[in-house]
Amino acid sequence: MTYKTKSLIAAALLSWTVAGFAAEPIKIGVSGPFTGGSAPMGVSMRDGVKLAVSEINAKGGVLGRKLEMVERDDEAKNERGVQIAQELINKEKVAATVGFINTGVSLASQRFYQEAKIPVMNNVATGTIVTHQFDDQPENYVFRTSANDAIQSAMIVDEAITRRKFTKVAILADSTNYGQLGREDLEKALAKKGIKPVAVEKYNIKDVDMTAQLLKAKQAGAQTVLTYGIGPELAQIANGMEKLGWKVPMIGSWTLSMANFIDNAGKNGEGTLMPQTFIQEPTTPKRKSFIDAYVKTYKPAGGRIPSPVSAAQGYDSIYLLAAAIKQAGTTDGPKVRAALENLNDKVDGVVTTYNKPYSKTNHEAIDAKATVFGEVKNGHIVLAK
Repeated sequence: MTYKTKSLIAAALLSWTVAGFAAEPIKIGVSGPFTGGSAPMGVSMRDGVKLAVSEINAKGGVLGRKLEMVERDDEAKNERGVQIAQELINKEKVAATVGFINTGVSLASQRFYQEAKIPVMNNVATGTIVTHQFDDQPENYVFRTSANDAIQSAMIVDEAITRRKFTKVAILADSTNYGQLGREDLEKALAKKGIKPVAVEKYNIKDVDMTAQLLKAKQAGAQTVLTYGIGPELAQIANGMEKLGWKVPMIGSWTLSMANFIDNAGKNGEGTLMPQTFIQEPTTPKRKSFIDAYVKTYKPAGGRIPSPVSAAQGYDSIYLLAAAIKQAGTTDGPKVRAALENLNDKVDGVVTTYNKPYSKTNHEAIDAKATVFGEVKNGHIVLAK
């Protein structure tokens, strides 16, 4: 074999090796509940993420590399979320993770990403503390693309107290981290208005009878029921009021937009109000293309996305992450974090157009201006009048 031949072979092998490395996908973890009561949120989020990944890959990926989703079902269980975080970091070597539907799972799991200096994008979990868990550390690797509970609770209270002039309110919240942290935020927001709730009641996941809690609220003279919960139990509140022959407005957190509330509550859920970052209406070209793509790809029953908010926020989280990786020119965690904190280019999302959504001290992409009120009407969520 001549020297020239050897050189050509070596060059070819080197070229093949470099090309192989260049083609190596960028792994992105996707963690959420794809089974159980929180599944409408988890599945919708995952499917929104899939749409974004497929669109980005169709255009050549990021840094010449395809994005590869590594999906894991955390079952809305804290301990399962912890196991998944360790697996995605240590075994799968993900560049980042998106997801976390449940605040409790997020708080238990994201510390591993913080320690590993890998960005994590909370695209559904709304507990106010989520992005502040590591405020005592020099760098924060936790970001969010959902409206936190401080924003939502203030909106809920403003609707009940300022707009509707109610003076007697009851709070019903589930026993999860999400429910109890949200309940605290509601009480803080009420206190700023000089209002103390006439009843504060708790219920558990899988409870099917809210009679005792609702009776206390009714007997206390509550003019409205404010809710914070994550599962189909929310429908039992609406149905329980019907059984008691007691109908007052139900105003609560964004989860009242979930299909398993709307369907299980039926006519009893009509008129229920909740903050929303996205309503399944084609009000912009971006939203229309997203809705059309989702419905065509996943064919949801009746054309209704099970949790439109989760789907849209999941979709946007991938585009924000891709923009940061592109700007950083690498998947190195600290550099991607720094890019997220100072994105140069605007990102055209479904929820909003993101213009420098993050800074070093603010890891919340969504503010009150990007959040509206939705209302249950004829089995769908529409923009509240």
